[in-house]
Amino acid sequence: MSKQTEYDYPERIIEPMEHRQFKLGQGKISASLACSLGILSFLAVLCFKFPTYLTTAELRETYNLTFLRSMLQYGIVGALLFGLLTFVIGNYRRIAATGILFCIGALAMGGHRVETGPVNDTPIAFGLDWLVLAFIFSAILFIFLEKVFPKYKEQAILRPEWKLDVFYFAFNHLLITVLLLTGNFFVASYFGWAVSDTFQAWIQSTPIWAQVILLLLCADFVLYWSHRTFHEDEKLWKIHAVHHSVEHMDWMAGSRNHVIQMFVDRCLAMVPLYLLGASKEALDIYVAIAAFQAVYVHANVHIPVGPLKYVFCTPQYHHWHHSSETPAIDTNYAVHLPLYDMIFGTYHMPGDKWPAHYGTVRRLPRTFLSQLFYPFKSTPPPSD
Repeated sequence: MSKQTEYDYPERIIEPMEHRQFKLGQGKISASLACSLGILSFLAVLCFKFPTYLTTAELRETYNLTFLRSMLQYGIVGALLFGLLTFVIGNYRRIAATGILFCIGALAMGGHRVETGPVNDTPIAFGLDWLVLAFIFSAILFIFLEKVFPKYKEQAILRPEWKLDVFYFAFNHLLITVLLLTGNFFVASYFGWAVSDTFQAWIQSTPIWAQVILLLLCADFVLYWSHRTFHEDEKLWKIHAVHHSVEHMDWMAGSRNHVIQMFVDRCLAMVPLYLLGASKEALDIYVAIAAFQAVYVHANVHIPVGPLKYVFCTPQYHHWHHSSETPAIDTNYAVHLPLYDMIFGTYHMPGDKWPAHYGTVRRLPRTFLSQLFYPFKSTPPPSD
């Protein structure tokens, strides 16, 4: 803790992003909406046509098809209208045209009236539906929060390397079914012997809120030590360094994860959930909290929460984990609650200060493929 008082914390300087900002009347907003809605509508139609191979079984059971078809219709109409508006304004026509072309493709396959394909049993499917839904709801919620409660007002939505992180977001969400199957196989194969029906029945007899707290505490304990190991082991750090290569924190930053890390995290996180055997209601609440927090702690958001910042992991807390400044390196490992960092001496929260620098001490390659193969290079970077 002495480093916190000795270190002179500088203010973060954001490079000029004026050319990246969205401004009314330019056509950039309408073009981006046309392109986004067009692509998402096309992907949604594919999900309707090929549900067996492109949708997750767990989500299919909860869908209201009438509602989803209405949303698809609004998406297609919205993409076409925003595309037309962009052409009237006269700028960013190529971006808008891309969205319109995807809309035409969606309409050619049936649009919102597309006939739903058969659903058959298959061991593996791509989570295209999860990708579409997660992107829509995450973008709406977190872009709103980042604009209303920004930490760095100068940082643009389309900040440097946003395309790389969009690709990571898509890639990792498409793997959801494979990740679930791998996690289930791992815990059943190696921890099935430890399951106690009596213990799980007792857990389920406790109040829902108590089960949720227990899930948070147990999952975070496992994830804390997993996270810490990835930092302290030289070979594992090269895998985790991909996540730390982000130099502008926002809601997309948390998506940048090496595929090996994705599988390890999923398998280990499922161990306490599997052994506790909490009720479905408690598990659903925990999953919702975890999903929200995973994005929120990376976001460019500053909402003062008072003493609660010592109870729950916040953007300020996790931003320090991503800092390349000396006092912050190898700190703040927890995912849900800073409790274990406080207990094991890795907690770092210097008052109301925020990091001035993000990323790794030695800069990583900046493309998906180069980062994919980076952990297998022979020369390791210094630990961050």
